[in-house]
Amino acid sequence: MTTTAETAAGIRLHDPNVRGFASDNYSGVHPEILAALAAANDGHQVSYGEDEYTARLQEVLEGHFGPGIESFPVFNGTGANVLSLQSLLPRWGAVVCASTAHINMDENGAPERIGGIKLLHVPTPDGKLTPELIDREAWGWGDEHRAQPLAVSITQTTELGTCYTPEEVRAIADHIHAKGMKLHMDGARLANAAAHLQVPLRAFTRDAGVDILSFGGTKNGLLFGEVVVALNPESAHGLVYLRKMNMQLGSKMRFMSAQFIALLEGDLWLRSASHANAMAARLRAAVDTIDGVQPTQKTESNGVFAILPEGVADRLRQSFRFYDWDEAAREVRWMCSFDTTEEDIDAFADAIRHELRAYRGSTAS
Repeated sequence: MTTTAETAAGIRLHDPNVRGFASDNYSGVHPEILAALAAANDGHQVSYGEDEYTARLQEVLEGHFGPGIESFPVFNGTGANVLSLQSLLPRWGAVVCASTAHINMDENGAPERIGGIKLLHVPTPDGKLTPELIDREAWGWGDEHRAQPLAVSITQTTELGTCYTPEEVRAIADHIHAKGMKLHMDGARLANAAAHLQVPLRAFTRDAGVDILSFGGTKNGLLFGEVVVALNPESAHGLVYLRKMNMQLGSKMRFMSAQFIALLEGDLWLRSASHANAMAARLRAAVDTIDGVQPTQKTESNGVFAILPEGVADRLRQSFRFYDWDEAAREVRWMCSFDTTEEDIDAFADAIRHELRAYRGSTAS
């Protein structure tokens, strides 16, 4: 039996050979991030963001997005999204988003319960909003009976693995800015979008008219942490106070900031995201040749979505964990990470082939 002392001394409690495709949150921490945390660990630094690492992170982010931005490291993606949206809106404001948006489906009502923000969600076939889809809910200004639609939130890449082009983001920004609305981008997989588009981060964010950004790190190799980046600070109000109110102000903020410096100062962010995307492309190429797998979305980032025959997903999960996306439709989601290997992909593809052969054999008999 493993004792508490042995665990504290570094006894591993899991099998590192177990691999899965459930989420890019399942992967560990990139070795370069661990090294950055260790380097930041010696000595004392001022707490609550008045440290040298957080000051340096601001400079690094300006290198990507340009001068005049403001940055606020936070603990997690839900906190980043709620904080961002609160800063854009008065108490009576509402946010238009896709029905599949993380803020609508996967944050347990936090924008509404914690942020006090009404979500006006719109069905989309591919997770992407358009000006026309936004207009289904962008109405009713001046009507005291309706929450006022004053912001739009889009996700890059989307929850369905699709990617907005810079032109698509700009079209949304121009359309809603003309209506007096503001634009938030949930960038949990922002690096994967840049890797797919092969453009700088600012090309589809600040340069395309995004007002505020939730910049994700955890899904790209960080231990923890995201950064709220006010790309247009004039549109965001009270972030320094809202962060504390939302329990997102880290006392030892240097460890959030040190991770993002390691991620963004060089090309680690792009290397890791490009690799994850490449592994998803490899998986997509494999399943495209497997009879019985029906891909449902374009593979433009690090996720593959597909429909499998009845019962096949559950049998596959005995060896590789992954999630159902739409259980009623038998649609599943397979996610790749910075540490997914070609061997992982090939083994998983072989497992899919094996289970589909078994399925066809059982139905034939």
